[in-house]
Amino acid sequence: MRIKNWIKSVPTLVTIGTVLFLVLSVGSGLLFWGSTFARGMVHDQLAQQKIQFPAKGPGLDPKEFPGLQRYAGQAVDSGPKAKAYADEFIKVHLEGVADGKTYSQVSEESRADPKNAELEGQVQTLFRGETLRGLLLYAWGWSVVGLIAMWVGIAALLGAIAVFLGLLVGFLAHRRHARDDTSASQSTSGSHGASESISSNGVDRQPVPVG
Repeated sequence: MRIKNWIKSVPTLVTIGTVLFLVLSVGSGLLFWGSTFARGMVHDQLAQQKIQFPAKGPGLDPKEFPGLQRYAGQAVDSGPKAKAYADEFIKVHLEGVADGKTYSQVSEESRADPKNAELEGQVQTLFRGETLRGLLLYAWGWSVVGLIAMWVGIAALLGAIAVFLGLLVGFLAHRRHARDDTSASQSTSGSHGASESISSNGVDRQPVPVG
């Protein structure tokens, strides 16, 4: 009954607050689900490829690969690792295949000189390397999307909690105000009743003239 009275007293604010709370609650749930799905998918797909960083040593020279030392010997199974492997390992090797030339540049040279076996080998190496690098960066991109969805989901959840608390405070304030109004009404009624009683007693006590 009190909630109905509250809704009737401020219908617009209650409606807006309720709709906003539902939107933020449902939105945060969907965002958390999307984040979990994206990160799980990236992890599963990368793990199936069984790509691994070389162990520390000649294959992972600290001078040539300073940013990969922390991943030495680990499997590439997350977005950050995929980006590190693509940009700091594969890219470095590809730059040494044809003096920094890309697949499209070397492929054009190979078409102009189809009998050049060295160019053909470079084309194959660059094609495979750039394809793998692109796929790893694609996986990293989806992991970033999942991370953003998680943070936005947290923000939406905090917003839903704030709206809920606002509605709760509004309801409690309305309840207190209604209680104060009821007490004031009862006090006023009591005062009027007492006044009428005193007035009535005064009339009864007036002396009756003797004839």
